[in-house]
Amino acid sequence: MRGKLHTAARKHRAHKGSLSRNRNGLIQRNTIAKGSKTSRKIIGSRKRTDRGTVGNQQFQHGYERGYTSGVNQGVESFAEPFHGTSIIIPTYNQADYLIQCITSIEAHTTDPYEIIVVDNGSSDHTGQYLQQRVGQIRFKQLETNRGFAGGVNQGLMMAKGDSIVILNNDTLVTPRWLSNMLRCLYSDSTIGVVGPVTNYISGEQQIQVPYDAVPQMWAFAEQHNVPDESRWSKADRLVGYCLLFRRELLKSTGYFDEGFEIGNYEDEDWMIRVRLSGRELVIAGDTFIHHYGSVSMKNLGQQKFEVVHEQNGTFYEQKWGNPHKWVQQVKALGAVRSDSGTSSSCQAVDFYPTGVIIRDQSGRKYWLQGGRKFLCSEDIEENRTAVLVSMLDINSIPEGPVVDWLSARAELANSTSDALKEGQLFSCGDGNIYQWQQGTRRPFVSKEAVSRWMLEGSEIQQIAQEKLYAAPEGLPIIAPPVLLNPIL
Repeated sequence: MRGKLHTAARKHRAHKGSLSRNRNGLIQRNTIAKGSKTSRKIIGSRKRTDRGTVGNQQFQHGYERGYTSGVNQGVESFAEPFHGTSIIIPTYNQADYLIQCITSIEAHTTDPYEIIVVDNGSSDHTGQYLQQRVGQIRFKQLETNRGFAGGVNQGLMMAKGDSIVILNNDTLVTPRWLSNMLRCLYSDSTIGVVGPVTNYISGEQQIQVPYDAVPQMWAFAEQHNVPDESRWSKADRLVGYCLLFRRELLKSTGYFDEGFEIGNYEDEDWMIRVRLSGRELVIAGDTFIHHYGSVSMKNLGQQKFEVVHEQNGTFYEQKWGNPHKWVQQVKALGAVRSDSGTSSSCQAVDFYPTGVIIRDQSGRKYWLQGGRKFLCSEDIEENRTAVLVSMLDINSIPEGPVVDWLSARAELANSTSDALKEGQLFSCGDGNIYQWQQGTRRPFVSKEAVSRWMLEGSEIQQIAQEKLYAAPEGLPIIAPPVLLNPIL
């Protein structure tokens, strides 16, 4: 049997040909072509090349199919939030600080996160750095500087996380920074925004630190950032260098007001709106991050910085008057609503007037009445300008049927309640302007609010002070945020 096997093997080798090496050292097989006595040499390396070509083609085909499938899945899931935190960093011409900030995030963040950088038209090497990080961080490069509010809004529109952090580019985050703040945020449903403490900021969030230079800071932060809820405290104000909040808060509060140029006061404005919604601001005293301090604003130069600061301060005052007065009034009204068994939290639309026309960026117009929007069925005359409202806010307003806005306005004008028409503006000489809505008097927080809603030319009815104060008070009417970004 063994002899037969050897004979069969010899016959097989004879049929297939013998192996040898050519002068280039490549393995070759010598075979006899079928039907011919002429030998034919097949170079082993060539066979491998043929197989490699086929393999490469198969790999490329599989890669393309996988890539296409991945793109399609990405498009389908684009609007779906992920269970993590979106960290938004607006930046302008401070690439080295930005790189340090991102490096610290990647070194000291253990919870799921995504980084979103919004470049406000930087002229330094910020763009080059971002291009090097394609696929690792998400970013948007704007052609012009839209300021802090504009950069933040762009990032908010891009954010997909269940929670969101707004972070200055001149910060360094530290061990357990995000996990400590998340623990604080989700400890109570009434908490709207959480902020850490730091070495350089105005207000209650600044603490004394024992270090003089960044290398010494890390040991201090490691020791400081021990989870301890006894170091959490409520506040009337948080500064926008680092803010953490739930995604739902954005839907109820809306975007930052882009009427504040470059920087300063836009975070103060947003915090007032958060507090009006019934949410609390909390300082997480067990979380420390380092803040170099207003690097972008200082880069303006002292003279321009003072001009911007003064302009934004004036804009803030004209918009709000005394904002803390309105916060206290809304809190009092919230207590009444809580006693009646309804939710004490408010949405952005709750602070809109009634009987006005709003529009989105595409030009679609709605008649707003009683907290509902009604799509206008026909064009509105040119001299009645609609108020621009973000798609985020418009989508949060309950929708009624399509209406002929002229008929809706006439119906509103004909409705009466104790001789006051629904939507009527009135005053009693106390310096405030009110709107009558569903049996309540709703004060405009300022003349700027009246103007922003395109109501400054409306008739204002004068009534007796006793009659005014006899009516129950409703929620104040605030100015809608200025939106300069054409895609919000």
